[in-house]
Amino acid sequence: MKGVYSQPDNILGRTSQQALYPDTTYGVDSGGDPQVIPKLTFEEFKEFHRKYYHPSNSRIWFYGDDDPNERLRILGEYLDMFDASSAPNESKIEPQKLFSKPVRIIEKYPASEGADLKKQHMVTLNWLLSDKPLDLETELALGFLDHLLLGTPASPLRKILLESGLGDAIVGGGVEDELLQPQFSIGLKGVSEQDIHKVEELVMTTLKKLANEGFDTDAVEASMNTIEFSLRENNTGSFPRGLSLMLRSIGKWIYDMNPFEPLKYEKPLQDLKSRLAKEGSKAVFSPLIEKFILNNPHRVTVEMQPDPEKAARDEATEKEILQKVKAGMTKEDLEELSQATHDLRLKQETPDPPEALKTVPSLSLQDIPKEPIYVPIEVGDINGVKVLQHDLFTNDVFYTELVFDMSSLKQELLPLVPLFCQSLLEMGTKDLTFVQLNQLIGRKTGGISVYPFTSSVRGKDDPCSHMIVRGKAMAGRAEDLYDLINTILQDVQFEDQQRFKQFVSQSRARMENRLRGSGHGIAAARMDAKLNTAGWMSEKMGGLSYLEFLRTLEERVDQDWVNISSSLEEIRKSVFSKQGCLINITADGKNLANTEKAVGKFVDLLPTRSPITTTNWSATLPLTNEAIVIPTQVNYVGKAANIYDSGYKLSGSAYVISKYISNTWLWDRVRVSGGAYGGFCDFDTHSGVFSFLSYRDPNLLKTLDVYDGTGDFLRELEMDNDTLTKAIIGTIGDVDSYQLPDAKGYSSMLRYLLGITEEERQRRREEILSTSLKDFKEFVDAMEAVKDKGVTVAVASPEDVDAANKERFNFFQVKKAL
Repeated sequence: MKGVYSQPDNILGRTSQQALYPDTTYGVDSGGDPQVIPKLTFEEFKEFHRKYYHPSNSRIWFYGDDDPNERLRILGEYLDMFDASSAPNESKIEPQKLFSKPVRIIEKYPASEGADLKKQHMVTLNWLLSDKPLDLETELALGFLDHLLLGTPASPLRKILLESGLGDAIVGGGVEDELLQPQFSIGLKGVSEQDIHKVEELVMTTLKKLANEGFDTDAVEASMNTIEFSLRENNTGSFPRGLSLMLRSIGKWIYDMNPFEPLKYEKPLQDLKSRLAKEGSKAVFSPLIEKFILNNPHRVTVEMQPDPEKAARDEATEKEILQKVKAGMTKEDLEELSQATHDLRLKQETPDPPEALKTVPSLSLQDIPKEPIYVPIEVGDINGVKVLQHDLFTNDVFYTELVFDMSSLKQELLPLVPLFCQSLLEMGTKDLTFVQLNQLIGRKTGGISVYPFTSSVRGKDDPCSHMIVRGKAMAGRAEDLYDLINTILQDVQFEDQQRFKQFVSQSRARMENRLRGSGHGIAAARMDAKLNTAGWMSEKMGGLSYLEFLRTLEERVDQDWVNISSSLEEIRKSVFSKQGCLINITADGKNLANTEKAVGKFVDLLPTRSPITTTNWSATLPLTNEAIVIPTQVNYVGKAANIYDSGYKLSGSAYVISKYISNTWLWDRVRVSGGAYGGFCDFDTHSGVFSFLSYRDPNLLKTLDVYDGTGDFLRELEMDNDTLTKAIIGTIGDVDSYQLPDAKGYSSMLRYLLGITEEERQRRREEILSTSLKDFKEFVDAMEAVKDKGVTVAVASPEDVDAANKERFNFFQVKKAL
């Protein structure tokens, strides 16, 4: 909780929301304020749960093809056990009345001591858009307006703010309509104190200009196509569609509105399209900007100021409160508290008894399919380039990936790769500005992305490293999609120095934010970089090394642009060619056949190059324990080792064992007893790296001791058949995770790149299904290898690192990051 509370972006978001809704439930913190939580008594906590977490106050949602009558019979039996409650009336959310004049709030956030605080301010302008819920057509129109203003790099409000040079990155999420009343928030972070008012002025003048002049016709068409494509495709990624529909529905249902209304987009969409065609976009969008934003007095401006002493002050206040509480307690009170704490810890660390676990319904192994999910794949060749085709029903959407080999890239160019990918999509060509190119992509496709992919390959020293261009469009637009991808790969010019400098500043701000909010990801990448080459490559393009590179590059852009621009061009020449290219396509059979000509045309336009020597990538970071120090109240603690190097031979049982360790031992000791937000382990079967990680963790060395105790936990483990069966079924649930057709085609392509055959998939599945307690016991040696040979990386506070290095002499090499 403290960790969430001390992160600047979180403080900004929370302050903005609470100031917008001061008279409602949304004016307090849903997770609880750490300064107030100690005043909550256990009796109050229990009474709140008894009253409001009651079936009378619930919404029950079904999705699936089971018999609805049987559902209702089971549900009726359960609900008959309860009496009606008054909770629905008492928990009803009342609307916030609109302000008669704007409000301004100044808040401080903890900053690092000794850091340069000149450009560390943040500011957002926030509006509560209405004093009551909006109708669906207005909501949809506001969603379109939000996309027009901020949805793409070419959107005018986003573009003007970032190009102003007043800040590093956008903050505020635009239109948000999950609560009873919608809101709109926009601002910048990385702002100088003297520029705060300039940001506010720029937001207002830009919105006034857009209200007066309207939006470009191509921009409106691009937004319409993008949003309509998204609604019709309904691509929820790995998130199950049933849950996605439930969350969409619940956004209205919990406020006693019609739960099916949010799912019906067809009529509001057609009505909006008709209005746009008849009245023009200015007549539709300008009144929305004027009514809901410009002429709306319910505006809250939040300014955030960095304060290097805030963390220490907060800590001192907390200690003082605790000392006062302790001073008011008798000896008997203290003994009682000590006993209660001991009892609680014992309860937390004692597993649930088997008879309690048996009451939880579960599948049996007989319910689990014996074969892995089959994805059709046909490996062919079009004009000299290998093509993988997946014949799957996609509702007339065409999905493609173009995979280019990165192995000939010079090592020193690696950190430029993410910025190169961004430049391809956000710089112009000789004939098109980047805005026109962006709009063209929005009008003709469902989106294009470019990114690096790096992985170890089991049994091989050389990593698998590729640049992937991913795109989708309606099948009739496949040729347009390939033409646009060709334009992006070959015609984009790396000439806009100021835009590139913006990319660098945005990326640096994003990486600094990752350090504060997702330090476990930074720690994991750093450990990987110490243990294998693929990890080293990934860390250069997305870890602490990348952040250090960005900070240097930000200075270099002004002095050395010619060399940077030619380096970007060199990446293009090294990567994009017919040699080493692979094309992946997912669509139904008819569309696969119809698009072969477009693929052939694209392939013929690819440059060919003379053979270039593959770069030898055998690099890793030194195998030292490292503490990455940032201003934080919580830590992210990792430990990892390559268990293949210690003799472990891969078996599917490892998936079951690592998941079980996460869900029991680490959950109980790191999260429940240790007070961290999360503790888990991960096994990368490609590289052999087994890693332990914690998330927002108040401890450091204590957590490492838990990791080191994993071998003993497995040695002493006793497990009945029910528990083992649940562990196996849970693992199969991960292996058979929900995938839509595009994800199936993409996963099949990755298996092809990494050399994972259908025979191996079948073997691993059989090993998972036949996992036994003996496998758990045999895994002890692997865990002891992590204990004895593992490397540790923690993203942590300076105080906790100092204490750790005193307790275990110079255990960590210290690296200050923020």
